[in-house]
Amino acid sequence: MRRRRLLSALAGSLAALAGCVSPSEGGDGTMTDETTTAVTDGGRTDTGGGQADTDADDLDLREANVMGVEFERVGGDYRFSVTLLHDDDGESGYANWWVVESLDGTELGKRELLHAHGTKEFTRSETISIPEGTTCVVVRGHDQAHGYGGQAMLVNLETGAVRAERQGSEPSSFEGAEC
Repeated sequence: MRRRRLLSALAGSLAALAGCVSPSEGGDGTMTDETTTAVTDGGRTDTGGGQADTDADDLDLREANVMGVEFERVGGDYRFSVTLLHDDDGESGYANWWVVESLDGTELGKRELLHAHGTKEFTRSETISIPEGTTCVVVRGHDQAHGYGGQAMLVNLETGAVRAERQGSEPSSFEGAEC
């Protein structure tokens, strides 16, 4: 009897502990050999006219700025985790989505954001289908008051290379850009 209680308590403890070491938060628990690439702005932006510092202190926080991108190949799709920075406390609108586009501006997928996130960086994920042969995509943030603008990221899906681009208050065209 005593042995059963001990084994039962041990089994319960192990089950609780197993939840703490799951392979991915919010995932289905399936382990794969897919690679994950973490991409951040690295503190620099190539604007085509030289190098500029991209510290958060330098950014216009009225815009939805993309601060980092992580992605992994999941079957034929890509799972993007995008980190945004926006001053949701300083105005009536908030960062309400981020989008992945091809270089010609075609929207490939979007992650809707349903509420304000204050003035700190936050990350949200979405799985997006990317057409065969696409090696470079643009990740942009959007806010209710100003639309697209702020810092975007060019992401090379083959190499993991990234380039942070400051768009200013209007979205830049990346058609023909090198990734």
